Amino acid sequence: MTTVLPADLVPGFDAEARKVVAVSQNRLLLGAPAAVAVVATLITAVMSGPVDPDGQPVTGAASIGVYLGMLAVFVTAALLGIVATGGEYRRETMALTVLFSPDRDRLVTAKYAVTAAFALGVALIAELLSLLMLFAAGRGKFEFGWTLLEVLGAGLLVAMCWAVLGAGIGLLLRTVSSAVWLVLGWALVLEPLVWLVAKGFGMGGFAAILPVSATVAGVSAGSFDEAEVFAPTPAALVVLLLWTAAVGAAGWWDLRTRDL
Repeated sequence: MTTVLPADLVPGFDAEARKVVAVSQNRLLLGAPAAVAVVATLITAVMSGPVDPDGQPVTGAASIGVYLGMLAVFVTAALLGIVATGGEYRRETMALTVLFSPDRDRLVTAKYAVTAAFALGVALIAELLSLLMLFAAGRGKFEFGWTLLEVLGAGLLVAMCWAVLGAGIGLLLRTVSSAVWLVLGWALVLEPLVWLVAKGFGMGGFAAILPVSATVAGVSAGSFDEAEVFAPTPAALVVLLLWTAAVGAAGWWDLRTRDL
């Protein structure tokens, strides 16, 4: 069987993939975004009216369920990353993993790449199901064109970014619970508070460089161009990629230099 991976990387990638699918909780987690995408998109497609050129989001109210499905994907991606790395410390298996994969650079590469690949697959399935629901129940209520494709493409990239962000945070905190609370607390409470404070002081541009703001702006296709706390979509995706690179590098450096 041919593979596009170098032969010395295949065992590490295979081992990490098996770790993801071997845990029943992970299998349930992988299927959750698809269910959310189907139900949410079906509901919003049925209940929404015709496309409003001046409405929000720019892809039409019928597509709100698509964004809800994406939200479920991003949360799942972050959790997959956290479990892939922080879970090793919780189960006290990281030392054993390093014993069988002594090259820590390859180990981190495998963890990041595998979690990102699973996140990509979950995002792709959720988005395809959302599109199916839109075509089935939202005919005439949304426009299938470049803007919607831009949203869907950005969603795939953002899902992979959050998988690596979660994995990097898991490596840094070396625990699942603290990493989960950090991600959820920051995304749902702390960063929105920063948006409000920054906007109140006329510093909305500062909020635009934060990761959740970059995520929202990255998949909104310009729906919130007038909001100070959101950067234009291309710039927002660059910001999120920079956050991903920084957190991923920090997690890699932690595993490489600290005792297990």
